[in-house]
Amino acid sequence: MKQSEKVIKFVSLGPGDPELITIKGLKALQEASFIYCPATMTPSGTKSSHSSVTLQALGIDADKIKTFTLPMSKNRDAAIKVYQDLADDIEKCYKNNMQIAVAAEGDAGFYASIQYLYELLKEKGLQVTRIAGVPAFIAAGPVAGIRLVKQEERLLVVPGIISEKELTDKINSGYVVVIMKLPLCEEAVHKAITQNPEAEFHYFENISRENEFYTSDTDIIKDKKFPYFSLMIISKKQ
Repeated sequence: MKQSEKVIKFVSLGPGDPELITIKGLKALQEASFIYCPATMTPSGTKSSHSSVTLQALGIDADKIKTFTLPMSKNRDAAIKVYQDLADDIEKCYKNNMQIAVAAEGDAGFYASIQYLYELLKEKGLQVTRIAGVPAFIAAGPVAGIRLVKQEERLLVVPGIISEKELTDKINSGYVVVIMKLPLCEEAVHKAITQNPEAEFHYFENISRENEFYTSDTDIIKDKKFPYFSLMIISKKQ
């Protein structure tokens, strides 16, 4: 394979269920020499990777999977260093005629932290492409048996950086609001529930995974401590 023919593929895995990956994405994973995917450190000091679990459920050989760990801190310097080192490693593999894929949960271009890696590789002059996938909030609708929007309704997706007042204003303006990165606005959501009794609050954790959880019971939601893999869909009651 000529280097000009190679493309580093950022593959969207979907929210967790291996069957929600696209055929195009699966083919890219099967053709890859190596697949890079994110992992987290558990309190016991071991690595945990939802992406790696999904890849192996798809029949990908574990020897092809390379995990990388990002520091969980608001200071992005350490994370940027990880991405820079990762870009250097991928560049070496690329120049050694290997086909590389980078796996991302959900959709690789939708609130995906690996976008920084994508840009670094482009800056190096390497060919990169992104394969679309299913974001968690799209997979959440069928879990609750709800439609997201219809006819002329408007959908607003926010990254958790929103106040109770802003949220209330959007609800009253007729928006269907999707909140990603829900732990960032836990207090605002709890207050908004009290201020908006006419709204429906649909709460989700770990969409399409074995430990999936859903409720629209606001008493339960108000007592909830939102974990990392949680999201919410809010709309006026029908």
